[in-house]
Amino acid sequence: MKKIPFIALLAFATIGMLSCKSDLAQNAPIIDEDITDETNSELPEWYYTAGRLGTTSNNYSTCFEQPTPAVDNAGLASWFDRGDQLAEKDFHTVKGKSRYGLGPVYVRASCQHCHPGYSHGTSVPSGRYNAIDHGNGTLLVVYDPATQAYANWVAGMPQLFGVAPFKAPIDPEKIEVIWHTATDGAFPSRFPDGEEYELRYPEVKVPHDAIYGWDKIETLAAAKGHSTNYIVGLENTIGIYGTGLLDAIPDDSIIAQWRKEEMDGYMQNGLNTAYFSDGMWKNWYKSSIVAGNGKSYVRRFTYAMSRGPLLDAAGANAIWNITNVTRSNRTLNYLSLDASYYATIASQDPDVQAGFPEYIANISNATEHPEWFTDNVEQNIYNYLTSKTLPAEMSDADFTAMMVWHRGLAVPAARNVNDEEVLRGKELFSQIGCDYCHRPSWTTGDDNVEDPNMFFASANASMPRYPHQTIWPYTDMVQHKLHMVSDIRTGWCRTTPLWGRGLHRKATGDVYEARLHDTRARNVIEAIMWHGYSKESDAYRTVEQFYNLPKADRDAIVAFINAI
Repeated sequence: MKKIPFIALLAFATIGMLSCKSDLAQNAPIIDEDITDETNSELPEWYYTAGRLGTTSNNYSTCFEQPTPAVDNAGLASWFDRGDQLAEKDFHTVKGKSRYGLGPVYVRASCQHCHPGYSHGTSVPSGRYNAIDHGNGTLLVVYDPATQAYANWVAGMPQLFGVAPFKAPIDPEKIEVIWHTATDGAFPSRFPDGEEYELRYPEVKVPHDAIYGWDKIETLAAAKGHSTNYIVGLENTIGIYGTGLLDAIPDDSIIAQWRKEEMDGYMQNGLNTAYFSDGMWKNWYKSSIVAGNGKSYVRRFTYAMSRGPLLDAAGANAIWNITNVTRSNRTLNYLSLDASYYATIASQDPDVQAGFPEYIANISNATEHPEWFTDNVEQNIYNYLTSKTLPAEMSDADFTAMMVWHRGLAVPAARNVNDEEVLRGKELFSQIGCDYCHRPSWTTGDDNVEDPNMFFASANASMPRYPHQTIWPYTDMVQHKLHMVSDIRTGWCRTTPLWGRGLHRKATGDVYEARLHDTRARNVIEAIMWHGYSKESDAYRTVEQFYNLPKADRDAIVAFINAI
C-alpha cells in the first residue's frame, strides 16, 4: 500500500498560514532510520539504493511514490502529502479552485500524466500519437537537422493543447509515430547461441498542416532569418524518484568524474566539449530567473544536462512549462522558443479575437492590466501572451509542497540481493565494463540545499536532506554518444540512472519495460544491444563482450539490472 503519513487537521490549517519564503521546519536531527527487508537476514550495502535516508522497502505498484525517511525525520510529511496530491491531479481552468491555471496552451495537465506512478513514461504504440493517453510521457522534440538546435517557432517542449479560444501549436491528432525495425546494426539480430532479438526505432511525422499558423510561421521566420527545416524526435520523461539524492552529490564530485573520464580517454567520442574540456567545466548553470543568486553550478539533470540544482531543475521547470501554470517566480507564459511566433499568430486569429474578451475577464481586469483591455483586441492578445507580469496562479505554499514532494521521493531498495544469478550478473556487469559509465555508487556531501532562484529563505530547513549517504544510482552523471539510428538530439545523452527501473512495468502497467530515451527498447536485452548498434558508440566494446557471452551469463546480467 501507498504510505500515507498521519496529518493532523491542525497541520493542514497551519500550511495555509505559513510564509513559504521563510523556514518551514527547523533543522531536525537526522535519524539513521533502518529499512529492513524481512526476507533477508543479511543485507549488502547496495540493498540501500539511496542510502538509509532515501530508500524504501516498498516494491509494489506504489514503489516510486513513497516518501524518504528523511521526509519524516525533518517533519515534512504533511508538505510531502500536499505535493503528492498536486502531482496526481489534473490542473484546470476553474478560478478559485485548487490546481487552477492550466493554459493558455499546455503540454499535459498533470505530473502523473507523463510520470505514471512517478516512473518514466510508457511506450508509445505505432499509429496516432495519443497525447491524451494517461502515461504517455514521450514528448516531441522539434529541431533543425542542420544545427541540431530547437526550432524557434515552437516550444522546446511543444504544446499540444489549447484553452479556448487559444489553439494548440501542434494538433496531436495529426501526429503519427511509426516504429521501424533496425536492420543494419553492428551485430546480427541473433546471438551466437541462436537466441534472437529485434531492435526498433521511431519515426515521427508532423506535417505542416498539423502546425498552427504554418504559413505565418514561414513568413515570420524569413523575416527573422530563422530556419523552418525541422525533424521531430521523441524523448521520454525520466523517472522522478531519487532526484533529491542526485541533487545531494557535490559539484566537485561530478567534476572529478568528468575529469577522470577525460584523462582515461576510453570514450572514442571523447566528452562533450561544450560542457567540459582540459579538466575544466566550461558551461555552468545559472538561475533561469534574471534576479537569481548569480551563482554557477555544475549541470546534472535532464538528458541534455540542461539544469543544475533540483530546486531550479526539471521538476521546478516542468510544473510551470508543462501545464503553463504561473507562480510568483514564473510570471510569464511558456510559448514558442521565440515567444513572438505564437503570440503573433494567435493575436491575428479571428477565432481567438472573438473569444479573448471573455477569456481575459476571467484572468484579470483593466485596473490591474490595462494593456489587455484596450480597444485593439489584436494588441491585447499579443500583450497578454508575451507579458512577464502575469498573475501568479500557483500559490507559494503549493510550489513549496511540490518541491518537498519532488526532493522527497524515495528509491525502492534493490531486490533479490542474495540470489545467486543476480550476484553473478553483478560481477559480470563489472567485468565487461558496464560499470564504467553506469558507475555504481556515489557519496552525498553535506547536502546544503541550493536554490538558484532564492525562492526559499532557507532551503536547508525547507527541504528533506541526505547528507553523507552512500547511494547506488548506477550513473556517472556524464554525457556519452551511442550513435543510434534516429538518435537523441545532438547525440549527447547523460547516462541514465538504473536504480528502480526494473520495477517500471509494475508501477505503470506498461506493456514493455520501456528503456532508453524514446522507449525504443522494450526490454533490457534490446537496451544493451542498442548501446552497441554502431561501432562508433562509446559502449561498443562492452556490448561486443555481452553479445559473445553464453545465454546464462546474459540472463544473469539482465537479472541484476532488473534487481537494482
